[in-house]
Amino acid sequence: MAGALGLAAAMVPLFSFAADYPSRPVTLVVPYPPGGTADLLARLLATGLGQRIKQPVVVKNSGGASGNIGAQMVKNSQPDGYTLMLGNAPVLAINPHLYKDPGFDPIKDFEPITPIAGVPLFLITNQSAPYKTVQQFVDWVKKNPTTANYASGSSGSTTNLAMKLFMKQAGINALEIPYKGSGPALTALVAGQVPIMFELMPTASAFIDSRRVNAIGVTTLVRQPTYPNVPTIAESGYPGFEVSSWFGVLAPAGTPKPVIDYLNKAITATISTPEFKKRLVDLGAVPMHGGPQEFSQLIATELHKWESVVKDSGLTPQ
Repeated sequence: MAGALGLAAAMVPLFSFAADYPSRPVTLVVPYPPGGTADLLARLLATGLGQRIKQPVVVKNSGGASGNIGAQMVKNSQPDGYTLMLGNAPVLAINPHLYKDPGFDPIKDFEPITPIAGVPLFLITNQSAPYKTVQQFVDWVKKNPTTANYASGSSGSTTNLAMKLFMKQAGINALEIPYKGSGPALTALVAGQVPIMFELMPTASAFIDSRRVNAIGVTTLVRQPTYPNVPTIAESGYPGFEVSSWFGVLAPAGTPKPVIDYLNKAITATISTPEFKKRLVDLGAVPMHGGPQEFSQLIATELHKWESVVKDSGLTPQ
């Protein structure tokens, strides 16, 4: 009896704390600089979520080390539900294989809340690039092996690995020019400093629509409904080629379960609205749903998948 009373007493502060949550602004950490897909999705989510929980959700960009710095910041934050992270495949499933010590454990150091979106990639070029199709790009690289280069948001990013996988399948090689995030890479592409890159669809769409870049391929196995004239890489002569990324929200390990459950319900309700879904589709993202258990399983599955991809890419853990 005494043990049961002790357990009940220990649980009271937890439920009391959850009932008071949130009582102040929530910070949503984006482990990349402004301007990329993670930043776009975070700001879209922050607006809707803030309205729903009746507290400001402040987006904080903390780029560096391919997302590791932002992840470390969240890992080391107070597990009280007021610091969250918009995590993605590169940070949670790729970096652990690229870095000997990324500074966090993607399974042990975070409490997954919910996935929010999956996104394909475009192969895009600047307006002066000497190729207009995937095959023309491959042919040009074969003829110009010493001068061919491409941009990437960072070494080890989904966009970087997509290019490495494609080059391996196509039997070509070009020099990677890494940037500190998708925003700076796209700026360099538009300025003509680099000719080509893979980029996530939500970020690339605005540049394609404004005709600042050309889209010559998409990494899904079927064409995207919003860009029906852009062929898939697979149908462009490289069958089976498919790459995509995903994004979700996490909290530091140890965050009380009632808070995780509250956030899961609030975020799920936010991303389930017709307005949010339409915005995601317009950006080229596919809405995703699931609870903490489903998101945990996704991370574990992706960790296993990207391990072999990183090994095949030839990248050496740093």
